[in-house]
Amino acid sequence: MCCLSRQSERCGLGKAGTERAGQGGPRGECSVCCLSPWSQLQELCRLQRLRCRALGVTRRNLADFEVELLCDYRRVRDEEFYLVKWRGYPSSANTWEPRRNLRCRGLLQQLHADLARAPGGPVRPGPRGLPARAVSYLAQKAEQRRALRRWERHLNLTRSHRGRIAVENDVDLHGPPRDFVYVNEYKVGAGVALTPVAAGCECRDCLAEATLAGGCCPGASRNRFAYNEAGQVRIRAGLPIYECNSRCRCGAECPNRVVQRGIRYDLCIFRTGDGRGWGVRTLQRIRKNSFVMEYVGEIITSEEAERRGQVYDRQGATYLFDLDYVEDVYTVDAAHYGNISHFVNHSVSQPHLGTGVLWVWLTRGAGLTCQVCLTWGAGQCDPNLQVYNVFIENLDQRLPRIALFATRPIRAGEELTFDYNMHVDPVDAESTRMDSNFGLVGGSLGSSPRARGRIECKCGAASCRKYLF
Repeated sequence: MCCLSRQSERCGLGKAGTERAGQGGPRGECSVCCLSPWSQLQELCRLQRLRCRALGVTRRNLADFEVELLCDYRRVRDEEFYLVKWRGYPSSANTWEPRRNLRCRGLLQQLHADLARAPGGPVRPGPRGLPARAVSYLAQKAEQRRALRRWERHLNLTRSHRGRIAVENDVDLHGPPRDFVYVNEYKVGAGVALTPVAAGCECRDCLAEATLAGGCCPGASRNRFAYNEAGQVRIRAGLPIYECNSRCRCGAECPNRVVQRGIRYDLCIFRTGDGRGWGVRTLQRIRKNSFVMEYVGEIITSEEAERRGQVYDRQGATYLFDLDYVEDVYTVDAAHYGNISHFVNHSVSQPHLGTGVLWVWLTRGAGLTCQVCLTWGAGQCDPNLQVYNVFIENLDQRLPRIALFATRPIRAGEELTFDYNMHVDPVDAESTRMDSNFGLVGGSLGSSPRARGRIECKCGAASCRKYLF
């Protein structure tokens, strides 16, 4: 809690219940609105000089008020003063307070960081406060942060996976994206039908039986078991993954149920500082070949993708992913319905992992901690995620699920990227099937009938190929 502490009058020793400071007995005739928030009840107690054991308002914190925002800043004779917006009070109750009274280091650091990034360069205060443009900027940042926190809470209430989602924007004033709905699985569009799986395996130990006898769900479709005992993918990109399904005898802890368990890493949606819009970084270390996330959106027909692609061309959007494992019939559109993969960028210059790297730990609410690399090496157009086609409850090879696995160990704080123009070398008959392309209207240049204009890559690496498609 960010507080201001003032010298309070001497409080008498209280008994159980709610008591007035300086008096020995409980106060009567005290009424509040039904279902008042906890914080509002605490503020009412402080206003009325009441102590309440149930609300945690004690003699020691009776005179503490919580700082919601710091709205302005000035220096008078080398002493710093801050205009404080108190939580639970209107702006008309804002007061100027000396720095020595404030115990809110995080908000103080945030204000000075905002002033350093304010439009027009760093802002310095005067004896009357900040310039009007700086005060307006602080107000806009405060409203933006409230909007992003609301969106962050909504995302975490909506997600069905274990991994938590953080949201950050320390770059500009962009708030939550409009017209985007977070979904945890495919949304089936018009003209698309999913055929439920009709059978499952009878294995008692799927990993052992698949290894010894080539059984389990992958063996039934004449494919290899995709995972090792740690749940890491062990087949090369291009080969399909067949996981156990709802008709299988094995339980939820089966080693052949990886993608269907969902995202298990804490991730952060953040605003990039180099013009690439939103991006995603991991807040935890990810082991090589581990499942990271699924590319989710609305499944539409190729004809509908063609129509939407013409609209997205004009907007410069890149959210259509062709499901062309065997033939180009369906497309995933993550423009309006999607999960966190909606915000993952094309491969970007990766942090230099040698000596001389500065890592900064940023502690956020809800226990999320973000590690950010401030020194970048001479990276390359090199994604750290690889696409795999996965089949679970639906075995129609025209409708695979798109899973993203780590191509190498990924450090906490590192941005997650995959290649929008991903191709797999035709090392065998199965891998030639996998040619999932991601672009304005699905295909890569020269290979898809819906390929259109080239999109410039902004990863900034010396070895970048300059275009996404």
